[in-house]
Amino acid sequence: MRVMTWTLVAVAGLAVATGGYLYWEHARHYPSTDDAFVDAHVVRVAAQVSGRVDRVFVHDQQDVADDAPLFSLDPRPFELAVDHARAELGIVRETLQAQAAAVRAAGAAVRERKVLLANLRERARRLRSLLKRRYASIQEVEDADAAVRGSRAQLSLAGSRMHQARATLGAGGARNARLRAAAAALAQARVELGYARVTAPCTGKIAALSLRPGDVVSPGVPLFALICNQEWWVNANYKETKLERIRAGQPATVHVDMYPGHPFHGRVEHIGGASGVAFSLLPPQNATGNWVKVTQRVPVRVRITDPDPRLPLRVGTSAEVTIDTTVSDPPQPGVR
Repeated sequence: MRVMTWTLVAVAGLAVATGGYLYWEHARHYPSTDDAFVDAHVVRVAAQVSGRVDRVFVHDQQDVADDAPLFSLDPRPFELAVDHARAELGIVRETLQAQAAAVRAAGAAVRERKVLLANLRERARRLRSLLKRRYASIQEVEDADAAVRGSRAQLSLAGSRMHQARATLGAGGARNARLRAAAAALAQARVELGYARVTAPCTGKIAALSLRPGDVVSPGVPLFALICNQEWWVNANYKETKLERIRAGQPATVHVDMYPGHPFHGRVEHIGGASGVAFSLLPPQNATGNWVKVTQRVPVRVRITDPDPRLPLRVGTSAEVTIDTTVSDPPQPGVR
């Protein structure tokens, strides 16, 4: 009887030891954590220009498609800005045309003065020749020379006016700075008119929407959130002691608390470069004498590869992640 008792004790001890070893081996090759949360891309929707909300096309918790209209601002101020910029562009073009005509007129005046100067020089030459034969007086020669000097001054003045006209006109055609500035102002006004209608940047679900027609919005101020549903992942916070065998690309199984009977499959995208507290607002300082070592947790991002539209996921919900580290050479994910 005593032998049988010791035999049962030995068998039970061996079973416990074997079970403990198998559990340790499984935990080492399939590390898991329940400190994990579902996440996705969340766009904070904001207006890019200020204005009064004219219409709101969606409601809270509504599913929207990519590029679907979300809300619009009163377009009248932006339409007036486009009309004003278009008118300014027309004024600049008309001004440039007038200045181009002034340049052409100044050039014609220069050519006219050159012809007149040439005629006066020829007349002065003839009078000096006649003076030698006493057919012209000295006064006539002096008057001719004075006329040449006066014409030369007038030619110089006409040349200065032509250079001034050219400088006022600037570069010709599409290279003109004023023309480019006016065209850019018109393009900017048209862009801001397009900003008056805000569309969805992705397919997803509206959240935290309280926007109403009549509200005045400012550029860059978040108004509500849009949760994009094309890509889902889990931020799993693993203890640093479990990271030895985890590699990017390894397969993983995700159990979301919302759907306990449906396992999702995923793949490790990347392992965080620092622990979760490293970038906290007040990171711990361990330079004191009463320091106590605490096992840190490092975020591991696991992308869900088979999201089910019938089982919609929710950002921030709890999950449990188990990673298969037995894959020796996992494929590297293309996203990271």
